[in-house]
Amino acid sequence: MKREEVEEFVRKLIVPILKDTGITLVDVEYVREKDWYLRIFIDKPKGIEIDDCQFVSEKLAEVLDEKDPIKEKYYLEVSSPGIDRPLKKDTDFTAHYGKKVDIQFFAPLEDNKELTGILLSHTETEIEVKRILKGREDKNPVKIERKLIASIRPHIDF
Repeated sequence: MKREEVEEFVRKLIVPILKDTGITLVDVEYVREKDWYLRIFIDKPKGIEIDDCQFVSEKLAEVLDEKDPIKEKYYLEVSSPGIDRPLKKDTDFTAHYGKKVDIQFFAPLEDNKELTGILLSHTETEIEVKRILKGREDKNPVKIERKLIASIRPHIDF
């Protein structure tokens, strides 16, 4: 199976495991670093605990052993996505409306590779933000094509 096919297959396997647990699936990654890794990122409203990761890992490992969809040797990792996880799904974007986000571009946009702004809205093709320049919100929102964006993450103030 190709990487994308493995990820989609595993997504379908996880749905019944997470049913009625309060845990949501954030993402599935099947990546090759030195070895192959199947990474499952989960979340729940009050945060993920080690017991949640262990539960999902054990249940998913049982199903994966039974179905055996992955021919390569791989490591299964189940974890929380962390507070700085990239925004990928519509629900991620919607949950961050009115909040600061950090945007990284593939190539400089107006001489900047990065931008911090307040996320106002999104569509499939663009996002709308109020830029934060020198610590102040710009009055005029700007629309940015999503194809220009490498990643969008929640902004973290320390």
